[in-house]
Amino acid sequence: MSTQVWQITLAVLLLVLAFDFAMAFRQRNVETSLSTAVSWTLFYVAAAVVFGISLGQWADTQSQNEFFAGWLTEYSLSFDNLFVFVLILARLKVAKEKEQLILLIGIAMALVMRGGFIALGSVIVSKFAWVFFFFGAFLIYTAYSLVKESEHEEWKEGKVITYMRSKGASTFTLALVAIAMTDVLFAFDSIPAIFGLTKEPYIIVTANIFALMGLRQLYFLIGGLMNKLIYLTQGLSFILAFIGVKLFLEAMHSQGWHSVGPLELPHISLIFSLGMIIGTLALTSMLSLYKTRDIKSK
Repeated sequence: MSTQVWQITLAVLLLVLAFDFAMAFRQRNVETSLSTAVSWTLFYVAAAVVFGISLGQWADTQSQNEFFAGWLTEYSLSFDNLFVFVLILARLKVAKEKEQLILLIGIAMALVMRGGFIALGSVIVSKFAWVFFFFGAFLIYTAYSLVKESEHEEWKEGKVITYMRSKGASTFTLALVAIAMTDVLFAFDSIPAIFGLTKEPYIIVTANIFALMGLRQLYFLIGGLMNKLIYLTQGLSFILAFIGVKLFLEAMHSQGWHSVGPLELPHISLIFSLGMIIGTLALTSMLSLYKTRDIKSK
């Protein structure tokens, strides 16, 4: 992408984020209504879809497919991240009127951390193709960890939070530290995942920014959804494992290993990856809603 495209895109996206953050700061002591949360969530999702469609007009179809694959994967990770936020704030008994500011700071930290990891990842990938072996192994391990952790619905504070609590840290401070630590873990997951779908920095950056847009409003919608989307984590685990395998295959091809004995190693196309991501999210959502059809949202 040209420098001008970068400048215009980042200027518009940062302006929207600045507006959202300013609005959140202004209403930091006000509980967000359901109608407001729904409206803004739909707006940000629609904005991402419109942007992705427009890529096919002024860029190319490849960029369009890469954006949607990256955005859906990152948005799913962000959604799962919010589930953890809900558990943290509930476990620490954070006042409802304080949630706005904590979420605002938490999402800002997530943006900064992902930006740093993207920059670092781009440099590493450009110099060391074999790093995809590490990325692939990390994603497969993460997928396994998510499945194991999904068996425990309650967030448990770690040693750092317990120590800070013993030193008299406020609930607000404890929540910020817990969310910051969660942001780091999810940033580690999200960057290898999107590098498995695209190597284009412009797509990586825009997919991550759009995935983080509107999370503050989405937070106030997912309390009831936690009881509904019971298979979301399993679906996300499958997606991460799939991308991990894709990265392994790409790493092997980059090293000139195109077959293992008589078995030829396949090339997983982007279209197939996009279809797999959409299909997995759709299937897990439908199965979850069917399984919990008699459960009332809180």
